[in-house]
Amino acid sequence: MNTSRKLFSTILVLLFLTASGFTILNNSTTVNATQWEIDKAHSNISFEVNHFFTAVSGQFNDYTSEVYFDPENLDESSISVDIKVNSIDTDNEKRDGHLQSDDFFNAAEYPSITFESNEIISKGNNNFVAIGTLTIKDTSTDFEIPFTLLGVQDHPMRENTKVAGMESLFTLDRTDYGVGVDDWAATTVVGDEVSVKLALELNSSN
Repeated sequence: MNTSRKLFSTILVLLFLTASGFTILNNSTTVNATQWEIDKAHSNISFEVNHFFTAVSGQFNDYTSEVYFDPENLDESSISVDIKVNSIDTDNEKRDGHLQSDDFFNAAEYPSITFESNEIISKGNNNFVAIGTLTIKDTSTDFEIPFTLLGVQDHPMRENTKVAGMESLFTLDRTDYGVGVDDWAATTVVGDEVSVKLALELNSSN
């Protein structure tokens, strides 16, 4: 009987130590990428496209995002953005309305432009590429968004918060996503290449 009790006790102790060791190992190796919130008051999602020979610029004023980013932990880093098409602003109300119509973005049926990263890779010197899926209207394509980490520092006005800056410059072809149909599909009036700039100020939220 004593032998059986000792054996049972030994098994319990071994199970406890094994479980404890596993838990400690997991806790010591689990590192979460920092979550960031975009400070919209100091950020901008803008674009530029030619109308005949002259560049016309605009921006989107309403968007939501989920950003998890750590240069030392890219495996757990990700970027997700949802841009509201009806927030387009080219400083011309009539043109903004036309861009939201069926001729271009068809905001009533496709209210959002989205990007969801699958992977973020480093290119060195604080340059990175977010590889994922860009969806505009009913078209989704593999897409790469290059970006530069401009810097990270303690926020001077928010305790236990860091502030970071990111910038991205890239181009896309509007005709790949059916933005511009019928007479507006031709590129003689509105150019096909759209230059996009993301200037983002972010605050850590964890």
